[in-house]
Amino acid sequence: MDLIETVRTTGAVRDFTDVPVDHDILRSILESARFAPSGGNRQPWHVIVVDNHVTRRGLRDAYLDAWHDYVAHLLAGVVPFSPLANETDRMNALAQRERATARSQPTGFAESLDRVPALLVVCADVAALAATDRDLDRYHFIGGASIYPFVWNILLAARAHGLAGVMTTIATRNEPQLRELFHLPATFAIAAVVALGHPSRQPLTLSRHPVDSFTSVDFFDGGPL
Repeated sequence: MDLIETVRTTGAVRDFTDVPVDHDILRSILESARFAPSGGNRQPWHVIVVDNHVTRRGLRDAYLDAWHDYVAHLLAGVVPFSPLANETDRMNALAQRERATARSQPTGFAESLDRVPALLVVCADVAALAATDRDLDRYHFIGGASIYPFVWNILLAARAHGLAGVMTTIATRNEPQLRELFHLPATFAIAAVVALGHPSRQPLTLSRHPVDSFTSVDFFDGGPL
């Protein structure tokens, strides 16, 4: 598949057929994904391929619990888990938790996560991240530059194999129980869960904001490119 077409059609897919994804395909995907850039070429990632049905259910349960929190924020009209949320936002979201749980559907992505053909838990070695924003008085995200290109490469490589999937970070809401579930070492954190499979419908070109809406020259308030 042409690179530009791959980039333009690799979106978030959560609906898969029942066709399994074997370890040989996953290995091939990871063989390509590992060429992602990282700070100092430290390659601070570790991938857990989740096959065991008991572990899959444990991941599903942690994810679903966090998903209800996510939906509760939406019902409260606030951005889920926004770093800029205030206490009122948090309390309003908490008040919607019961309503969010009641909206669960057995066939939903979160509810059926354990039945996704391939589940990868991508972990990051925090000790190896060059987080240059560590001491800034704001939300910290720069360390992710050494891990999320790798995750994105997984999705691009999967697309080249005729698969599709999604990177989701919902489960990190319950990282303490996932640390125990997956036996994570002290310096590692969960960066994402990647769900992969054969898509029920082939992805099409995605809808995104035009370049002029997010690009400026010289200054944030500068002219368009």
